[in-house]
Amino acid sequence: MHGRTVMDIVQIARARSRHPDVVSVRRGRRASHKNSFIADQRGAVAFETMIVYIFMVASLLMPLADVAAAGFQFISGWAALRGFGQYLQYNPPPDVTNAAAWTSSALAKADPRFPIPSIQLLCGNSNAVCSASNLGLPKYYSYTTTVTLAPIVLRSVLCTSSNANPCTFTLPYSERFQ
Repeated sequence: MHGRTVMDIVQIARARSRHPDVVSVRRGRRASHKNSFIADQRGAVAFETMIVYIFMVASLLMPLADVAAAGFQFISGWAALRGFGQYLQYNPPPDVTNAAAWTSSALAKADPRFPIPSIQLLCGNSNAVCSASNLGLPKYYSYTTTVTLAPIVLRSVLCTSSNANPCTFTLPYSERFQ
């Protein structure tokens, strides 16, 4: 080893140590708990990480999840309305004066996650509901569905509907027959 003894290597390693003030247990002396914790702070990062993680989840991720879930609900509701509208485009009522049978069969084709309570047919140029007195060609159809949100954190921000349940929103849809 080029003239160095094992004792010299140990002394060099101890001199290069980052924390020379920590007392070794091997030398027969007891390490001071206070000094060893102050000198060796590897556990402090693990503790701080837990605090930062709890803060991030509570203040950033949970509200973001609420907004994302609400967005997905609204997008799904609008997509269900649009899909039902496409079905109605290709299946118009054969008789607008007696559209009860057509309405019940059409409502059965709606997405069950977003039920549609009723369909209104608007006839003629006056955009009035089709009836025995309004025999014009059907020009528009109109219907609604509801979307219910279930936020975890942002209830006061997202639930602002004027419905009985403030987290339930009514989505109207109307489109012209082609």
